[in-house]
Amino acid sequence: MVNLLNSGGWLMLPLLFGSILSAAIIAERYWALRRSVVVPSNLVEQILQWHQQHALYQENIEWLQRSSPLGRMLAAGLLNRNHSRVVMRESLEEAGRHEVHEMERYLSTLGTIAAGAPLVGLLGTVIGMIKVFDAITLSGVGDPTILSTGISEALITTAVGLAVAIPSLIFYRHLKRRVDELVVDMEQAAIRVVEVMHGQREESRYPDNRPEFGVD
Repeated sequence: MVNLLNSGGWLMLPLLFGSILSAAIIAERYWALRRSVVVPSNLVEQILQWHQQHALYQENIEWLQRSSPLGRMLAAGLLNRNHSRVVMRESLEEAGRHEVHEMERYLSTLGTIAAGAPLVGLLGTVIGMIKVFDAITLSGVGDPTILSTGISEALITTAVGLAVAIPSLIFYRHLKRRVDELVVDMEQAAIRVVEVMHGQREESRYPDNRPEFGVD
């Protein structure tokens, strides 16, 4: 590893840092975005049971707020359950947008690493080739050792940049897809709760465009 860093030049340091940061983000988001953590099973059924038993007490709602992202979103709606359907829906939408923002935490950083690592590698390639031409200018083409040093630095930084970027991009796309799937589950749970609290679902007021995070 030390030899690799020395051969690639100083640009290997940001690539190494990017690879460590990428791995940490992937591990943390995989742990945080588990379905059992974000959308616990039977949570909606528990809320509906409380509703049927007239047991939607403040302590139950506070427990929901501490339980999960879905619980926090539904708790915001339940706090407005005695208001109109529109008010309850808007509170769910606002809380839902906040939870989606939290679920996407660090993903923009992961995407930046995926996009930036090849550029850092390309910069290493350019610097390596500049060293090659400088060596040619000073020593001519008679000493292959001098030339190979610059070429090696160029190739190593490019390869490492791609090695960091490719898995980062794959996991970035995968985690974004996981967030989208969890958001759909949260929307469906919110719809069920609103239907119970305010009767059958009304006709959508969004015939052409769905709300950003909506219970229509």
